[in-house]
Amino acid sequence: MTKTVGEYEPPKPISKAEREARKAFRQVDAEKALSEHALAEKAFAQNRERLKAERLAREAAAGPVPKKQPKAKKK
Repeated sequence: MTKTVGEYEPPKPISKAEREARKAFRQVDAEKALSEHALAEKAFAQNRERLKAERLAREAAAGPVPKKQPKAKKK
């Protein structure tokens, strides 16, 4: 049986076992996504701290930054 354009086909009913299986898979996928997110967040924080330490070391080695002189106003 083929559908014609605009014909509505109601969704097939899902059995209780299939519903429970989908629920279990969703939970596993959610836990996996959260753990992946936590790993990415941890890696980002470590990289940020490393870069901050490098920047602070460069700034300490370069010495104090001279203050900018205010521009003279033109009349």
